This record gives sequence, structure tokens and C-alpha cells, in this order.
Amino acid sequence: MKYLVVGGVAAGTKAAAKIKRCDRAAEVKVITKGADISYAGCGLPYYVSGDIPTREGLIVNTPAAYAGLTGVEVETGAEATGLDAAAHTVHVRHADGSEGNETYDKLIVATGAAPIVPDVAGCDLAGVFCLRTPDDACGLRDYVERNACRRAVVVGAGFIGLEAAEGLLARGLSVTVVDAMPQILPNVFDPEMADFAKRQLKAAGVRVITGAALTGIAGDGQVTGVQTTNGSFAADVVVLAIGIRPATAWLEDSGIEMFKGCVLVDEHMATNLPDVYAAGDCAEVRNFITGQPQWSAMGSTANICGRALARTLTGTPTAYPGALGTGVVRILPTLNGGRTGLTEAAAREAGFDPESIVCVVDDKAHYYPGSSSFFIKLISCKQTHRLLGVQALGAGAVDKVVDVVVAALYQNLKVEDLDMMDFAYAPPFSTAIHPLVTAGYILENKLAGELESFTPAEYAAGAAAGYEVIDVLPAPTIPGATWVDLTKIGPDGIAGVATDAKLLLVCAKGKRGYFAQNRLKAAGYTDTRVLEGGMTFNEVKVARKPGKKLPAAEIKRLKGLGCLQDKRFDDVFNIRVITRNGKLTAAEQKVVAEASETFGSGEVTMTTRLTLEIQGVPYDNIEGCIAFLQDHGLDAGGTGSKVRPVVSCKGTTCQYGLIDTFGLSEKLHERFYVGYHGIELPHKFKIAVGGCPNMCVKPDLNDLGIVGQRVPQIDLEKCRACKVCQVVKACPMGDAQVGPDGKITIDGSACNHCGRCIGSCPFDAVTEELAGYKVYIGGRWGKKTAHGRALDEIFTSEDEVMDVVERAILFFRDEGISGERFADTVARLGFDYVQDKLLTAPIDKEAILNKQVVGGATC
Repeated sequence: MKYLVVGGVAAGTKAAAKIKRCDRAAEVKVITKGADISYAGCGLPYYVSGDIPTREGLIVNTPAAYAGLTGVEVETGAEATGLDAAAHTVHVRHADGSEGNETYDKLIVATGAAPIVPDVAGCDLAGVFCLRTPDDACGLRDYVERNACRRAVVVGAGFIGLEAAEGLLARGLSVTVVDAMPQILPNVFDPEMADFAKRQLKAAGVRVITGAALTGIAGDGQVTGVQTTNGSFAADVVVLAIGIRPATAWLEDSGIEMFKGCVLVDEHMATNLPDVYAAGDCAEVRNFITGQPQWSAMGSTANICGRALARTLTGTPTAYPGALGTGVVRILPTLNGGRTGLTEAAAREAGFDPESIVCVVDDKAHYYPGSSSFFIKLISCKQTHRLLGVQALGAGAVDKVVDVVVAALYQNLKVEDLDMMDFAYAPPFSTAIHPLVTAGYILENKLAGELESFTPAEYAAGAAAGYEVIDVLPAPTIPGATWVDLTKIGPDGIAGVATDAKLLLVCAKGKRGYFAQNRLKAAGYTDTRVLEGGMTFNEVKVARKPGKKLPAAEIKRLKGLGCLQDKRFDDVFNIRVITRNGKLTAAEQKVVAEASETFGSGEVTMTTRLTLEIQGVPYDNIEGCIAFLQDHGLDAGGTGSKVRPVVSCKGTTCQYGLIDTFGLSEKLHERFYVGYHGIELPHKFKIAVGGCPNMCVKPDLNDLGIVGQRVPQIDLEKCRACKVCQVVKACPMGDAQVGPDGKITIDGSACNHCGRCIGSCPFDAVTEELAGYKVYIGGRWGKKTAHGRALDEIFTSEDEVMDVVERAILFFRDEGISGERFADTVARLGFDYVQDKLLTAPIDKEAILNKQVVGGATC
């Protein structure tokens, strides 16, 4: 029996190897278009990040190794161009350009899928990549390193797009993710789960723009930006992760049945053509729960189907039961996502009446080091309680939660069937009652009516309008809410609150809310609701009662978002717009102006740190204004105990400028304001970049200041002792003087290295010794003023500057005291000690970033 397999990555190589193991006499040949076979397609983003250090790590088997191991004949560089099913032949174009026919007794089509490249200008520019093959991943990583890329735009917010974004973020790039859909991970997560993940990405410094369709890619030979329906975004490198389509164009005239390019197969992977089978990303399977056709373009599905098909072809019919759409993704180093089964929306579309809960549960014993939370959405049928699906987010092993539900779905289990299962437990691994079982208990309570709640989706849609928010956290926490001591709720309920009052019970995660509801029901309360996921999962806002002032906690929260109260009013704010060193494009200026007219007073002011403020925004307009800015690639912020937006002068565009301050400050902004956005410091940390010693942006009055330098060098042999010395005339500080011998001297202790004297001598007596950067530390202005002191070293490259800035931030986080400015830290520990730490001492970045630090900034 001769088996011909077209396609050599997952399904094809799995099927071929299994056929050969089941029937050693079989003649099995794999032909594949690429040079590689059996590569780790799902591992490509982790090569980009550096987690997988070498290209060889992506290759599961080389063609030679695979052939030697399995006995399967392999031909690479062979492209199938047509199928004649009646003649049992496949037309092939070989690597040397020759063409011919391959015959078969049984044919397996496993050509996979190809990335979608949109029909917009610029997709062929250097620096634009897809991520489908090892060559793609290698090309992307090499390009980033070779071109010292700083800004990446990923188009597409599915699994591959988010994995690529995480990989580029890990390499220190500033990352923007854009997607045409209204949410990230469309059709993977329900909107409220996707929105929670989006908020975590933003908190980690990733710009996420949804509802933005790609319209073009800008650049002249090399990419410089991405154009969308929501504006343009600068980029040094672009990843297109819009999606994939089945690689089946070669089958179009073969008579094989397809739908949207997917080959249609039965449960044994057989097509409508005799002796022709298909598996992997090019084939359509069925959903196990609904029985409806489903395209499951996953490596796991491809491997399982390939193996099942091989068993069928060698005498052991093995039906594929159907896919569940199971998937898992690392979104951030601290956030994983997983799912299986139907989303709530898909369940409803399939004819189910779904019930769901969103809960926040411990991922392991809460007292164990490194413990965190799972954010679980569990879905079942309201009538039968049959489990339908799960979505999970968290820092830990979300796949553990997902895989349990996979087993339950394939066995058609009900929620209650999980209750008594004996899952593994020890504090480093899990909780005494498995986190998923806890989620099941909550869903059972809801199905039984014991828990009456609003889901996060219902809350976001306004279902809680008219309900009074009751804060049942251990201490008053929610601005504007009525705090109630849970332990004091007895038979009489809440004093002064009627038993028919509409009450929304909110706590940190939902557990105390349920306890409060249980007590209130016993006291006769009839209309209480618990907010699922509590404050941890939801963005809770309490509407102000007429005439009631905003609480101090809410004003503080808004300040953390970059919204500063106009002291003349209780509920009017000025929203600070981050401008990336004071430089905006014309399009961005228009966005700020439109935001000001739509949400504020129509006025925009400039702060002393070159940040724009939209004036006169009413409290009720704040959320809409920030969302509008974010949708157009801008954001509010710039407050708190963090690295603040970097400011700079205009540098090389100024007649005195010595360095490209815009270029350097943008790098600093992206690496430290954006990249360190989630890192709490003892106090605010301000950085300024000055192009010359004129100090126009007061670098020495910042926590860290950088000043361009040109150090002069005198060659006395070339000095002619001119009667009128041009060097003396050029020096604005008077530090260049004519000595007793008539020759030029420069007081090195007084010279500020402005560079004005360099080149002024017609005989080249004064030239440049070195050009670089002076770094000041420990400056501040405001209530207390301190001039920073310059480090002894002149830094000669941007990389050296970036390194010392990072070391300063990490040092401040490690040895600063909560509430003190960096100037105080330097004064307390001594300049010499701090300088040694910044220039020569070893530093443990990972340990410092893992420290718990409480910030002390009040503005």
C-alpha cells in the first residue's frame, strides 16, 4: 500500500509516522513545500522572546532525522499543484523546478494553513513580518536585533498576536496591539473576560487598540508606522497576525468538497473523493458539543486527527469525536489564559439556555509563597446543568483548570459531577478544594437560587442601575458606597435599610458579598445581588447622590489616572495627556482638540513638564474622555509613585543642541515610562533630557537629568597665539582664556562642555576630545529644591545612558524609603555610595522587581 502525504508539519508527519509503525510494509512518502518539517509552529513567539534561544530548538525533526527514525520517505521543497483523484495522482513541482506526478493508493492532505496578508499598501516593506514558520520567527528576531527596534505594532489580537506582543515586550520594545474587532481574543473569550485581559495588558504598558481596522503600512523601503481607522501608530517593526486561511488553493479544481477553503471530512477524516483524506489546519471537523462544523486550527487537533487517521487507514477505525476549541496562551509573564468548550455567546447561538458565573479563586494555598488568583468563567446549561465551557485567566497554571473541564465535557458531565472528585492537593500546587470545584460550587448555588448575582457583563451593561452599592469589604473601600460590617449583619439586617431595597453587595472577589447576601436573606431582604468577581475583576463606580461631594478616595483614584481636580469645583477635572517628551503629531493634536471640545471646556494647557491637560472635564465625562484618547492611541496618566513621562528640549533642532534629545527621550519614555508603568517606586521619579549645558529643561532639577556634552581638547602645537583668539570669543562662559605665553587655556574644572569653542580656531588648536552625555542625579524642584550632582563619568553612547538610568530606577526601588524622593535617598546614603552603586556594583534586577514597594507620592 502506497500512502502519499502532502504536508509535513503536524498532522502530516504524525499520520505518516503512525502508519509506518502500524504497517512496516507500507510505502509512505511525505512531500512538503518548505525546507523544514515537523517544526514547533506554536513555539515561534517564544523564539522571538528569546525563551527558545536557537532556531534548532524549533525543529522537532530534520527531514533526515525523521526519515531515519520512522522509515518514511521525505521530499522537501516539493509543492503540490494539483490533484487528479480519478488517476490517483498529485501533480508536484520539485525543488529543482522540474514537475511530475506522484501516485498513491491513499492520499492524506495535510497542507495546513497560510497567514492572511491584507490587501493594503506597505505589507511588502522591510520590517513587516508574519509568524507562521521558523524562517518568519528568525527573520523577525534578527530584524529587531539588527535594527535596534524600539517600537512594535502587532496587527491582530488573537493567540498568535498576543504571544508575539508578549515576546516583543520581553525584548524591551514598546508594543501596540491593534485589532479590527471590538475585543481582544474574539470568539475565544467572552467580552468581559477579554476586557479584563486587555486591562492587564494596558497596566503592563502594552497599548491595545480595538475596533481599529488596518488601512495601510507606512514607510519608504522600511516600515515606519501603521495606519488604521483609529489613527496612525509609529513602528520600527510590524507583525501581521490577522489570521490564517487553509492552504488548499491547489485543490480548487479537484472536485473535493470545501467550505471557505476548508476540506470537508467525516469523523474518519475521509473526504468526498475515494481514497482521499484530510487532517490538520486545512480540514474542517465538528464541534463535540454542538455537532456543528468547526475549523479547529490548533496543533493539538492536527496531531490527534493525524494519529486517528493513521489508525483508521491501517485497520483500526478510529473516529475523531470532535473539537472543543481548547486553547491556552501566555499573555504576559504574570497572566495566562485558557479556554475550552463554548463561550456564553456561542452556547446561546447553539440553542442552549446558558448560565454562567465569574469568580476569583486562589490558585494554590493563599499562604504559600507565589500564590495568586484564577479568574474563572464557568458555563453550564441552565436546565440540565450540563457543563458547556470554561474560560480562565491567572498567573498560574490555567491549563490545569481547562484540562479538567475538557475531560468533563467529553463525558457530558454536569456541574455537580465535579463536587466529590479527588483532585490532587498540596499547598505548592492547589487548594484543598480544587479551584475549579470551588467555581462549580458557586455556579451550583446560582443555579439553585441560593446566590443571586450580576455577572460582570450584566454589570457593565447597566443591570445594576437603581441598586445601592453596599461595600462589604473588611474596611470602607469603595468611594461613594455605604459600608456595612459583615459581621454585624444579624436578624434585623442593616439599620435604616428597608427589606425590599435594591442592594448590590460588593467585596474584593465576591465571597464576602455572598456571605452578606446569605445573612440578609435570612433577615427578610428580597432584592439583593452580589457582584461576581467583586472589585478585583470589575471596575466599580458608584453614582454620586445629588448634592453629595466626591469622596477623597475617589479624587485620589482619579489622580492616579492622570485626572487632577480643578480646585474651584468639586466635580471638574483636568485630564493630563501623555505626550511622549512633548512631541505630538498633527493627527494626535487634532485628537486632543476633539477630546477637549467633546468632553471638556474646549481649552488645552501645557504643563511645565511638556504634558498637555484637557481642561474642565466634568466627573461624568472622565471615563468617556480617557476611552476616546485610548481608542486613538493616546492615554492619560503621568501621576503616582512611578517613572513619570520623560521631558526634553528640542535638541538637534536647536542652534545649541549637541544630541538628539527627541530620539533619546523617546527611547527613555518607551523603556521606562511605558515599560516600567506597573512598577511602584518609593516616590515619583522624573527624568529630563537637555541637549546642551544651557539647561533649558532643568535636567539638574530632576531626579535624573541627562545633558549633551562636547569636551574640548587643546593642541598647543597648533595654537598660533593670535592677538584676537577666536576660541576665547566663542566661549560663552569665559572659561577659555589666553595664558601668559599667549596660548589658549581652558579651565577644565569650570568648563561646562557646551562645545561652542570646538572648531572655532582656524588652525584647529581646539578639537573635540569626546562627545557624550553627563548624568545628574538627585535633583528636585517644588516645595523643596535640590540641584542634582553629576556623575563623574561622561557616557559616550545611548546604551550606556539607558543602562545607568535603569540602574538608578532599580537602585531607588531597592534602597529608597517609601515617601522619600531620590534626592533624599542620595542625601541619606551619600553621593559616593550611590555613584558606586550606579556605575560599578552588581545589581539583581529580578529580585528588585519582585520586591513589594509602597509608593509615597501624593500627586
